[in-house]
Amino acid sequence: MQTVAVLSLKGGVGKTTVALGLASAALRRGIRTLVVDLDPQCNATSTLDPGETEATLADVLETPRPAVLRAAIAPSAWGEEVDVMVGSEDLESLNDPDPGMRRLEKLGRALAELGTLLAEGELPYQLVLLDCPPSLGRLTRSALVAADGALLVTEPTMYAVSGAQRAFEAVEDTRREQNPNLVTLGVVVNKVRTHSYEHQFRIAELRESFGTLVMPVALPDRLAVQQAQGACTPIHHWHTPGAREVALAFNLLLARVLRTSGRGRHQAIAWPDDDDPGE
Repeated sequence: MQTVAVLSLKGGVGKTTVALGLASAALRRGIRTLVVDLDPQCNATSTLDPGETEATLADVLETPRPAVLRAAIAPSAWGEEVDVMVGSEDLESLNDPDPGMRRLEKLGRALAELGTLLAEGELPYQLVLLDCPPSLGRLTRSALVAADGALLVTEPTMYAVSGAQRAFEAVEDTRREQNPNLVTLGVVVNKVRTHSYEHQFRIAELRESFGTLVMPVALPDRLAVQQAQGACTPIHHWHTPGAREVALAFNLLLARVLRTSGRGRHQAIAWPDDDDPGE
């Protein structure tokens, strides 16, 4: 199981869009995926449209026992391969700016229990996506402590680039102090307009700061993303030219994330062989 924290310390850059796009690409490849909605805005939960649950992620962070964990996970409306650990506005009250290590470890302890929840014949999760809030409190830091890799999301604007730099520093601090196995998987540039001089300037600035960590695949700014999310539909199932362009980018991004996640690991994950980025 690979656990990826998707984060940014600047709001509005499309962090949830990236988490959902990766889940959609994983669905296309038959990769069983769990989306963990750590953002109190609960946008990922809304788009994945699960049924009612007896518990939420807020309950899991308070009491990370298997029974509570099971009660907080529900199948999404997207298909059998994508489940969601549902978010809650109550998460806001848990987002302490300076929590102790015991509290930061609760999410990781809960995720370690996922294998015990499997019904007979049920496949384990191969990919867990942690959709973090745009702040560096307990919720984001818990995700970094629990994750194998961190994917930083930005858009090509001055303030978003600054947010990506602060997020990278947070990942490095967590790696040094709490989770030595954590790696930065890359920087995803979202909402790119190809013909914008400002966007090209900021992308060049990102490459100066992050080098090869900047993903070679940028996500284009397309209305189809908002349309698909509003319809609670995977971007791969939204059949417009703009959606197909974005879906292709997510196919390539997922392939890159999975390859990068596996480097240097002692345990190899048997991912599906389909690396074809096409539809």
